Amino acid sequence: MTSARISYGKLDVPVQRVGADGLLAARVSMEVLGQRFLAAYTEGDNAQVVATDTMKNVILRRTLAYDGVIVEALLDELGHHFLETYPEMEGLALRAEDLGFEAVTEKLFRMVDADHAVAELHLERGADGTIARRAARSGLEGFRLLKTTGSAFTRFARDGETTLPERGDRPLFVHLDVHWRYLDPRDALGGDPSRYVAPGQVRELILDVFDTFVSESIQHLVHAMGTTLLARFPALASVAFRAENHTFDPVPGSTPGPDGHGAYTSAFPAWGLITLELQR
Repeated sequence: MTSARISYGKLDVPVQRVGADGLLAARVSMEVLGQRFLAAYTEGDNAQVVATDTMKNVILRRTLAYDGVIVEALLDELGHHFLETYPEMEGLALRAEDLGFEAVTEKLFRMVDADHAVAELHLERGADGTIARRAARSGLEGFRLLKTTGSAFTRFARDGETTLPERGDRPLFVHLDVHWRYLDPRDALGGDPSRYVAPGQVRELILDVFDTFVSESIQHLVHAMGTTLLARFPALASVAFRAENHTFDPVPGSTPGPDGHGAYTSAFPAWGLITLELQR
């Protein structure tokens, strides 16, 4: 006897919603969860399969009907509509990636290629037909941050295989993603503005800590970011980080001066990975 874990869906549906509150521009993806459509795999029977092209049409039309700019609330509205409309769907995993437009004036936006907001929502239909939010996560992905001083890496474990020199100060270059969850998932929808944590607020805090905190390691740095976020935003239940160390190495034969002054070049292409999740 075998068991199967299955899903299907539509990826990266591009949407833009221009309204009185501003611009919402994102790529929306969804996966249908459950077992009702297993026969499509085992028997080629598509009777319980909602075409992914239909999903795309619904996403576009419901985005047109949505009046707001909070992407988590858009996902919640989409998820409820799908589960209320299509009994074939037992659960949904939805994700939206912000397209990175930054307001310059009231009518002018420019696309920023680096970090962008993301939102994820998992909805399920219960045995009684009610729809429940099983998980929700918001985040910022794609940070590329470099500072020229204020980062060290010393007093680490050494043995005969260790060749890395200690560096009391160095230019630090990291790739960073940060995600957060709310104590009450409903707060992600922005109904109470005082408990909604906007991605721009998180971005501002991350940049401030990265700039001002003198760290002994990337682990030390992300812990400072996490504790600061939890202290600043009491509505959050947890924050999580994924960081890659892309710090350049000094040019061979050179010795960096005070405050890391010198010339550097890209390191060997294998990146250190650091993760952290802090829960309140």
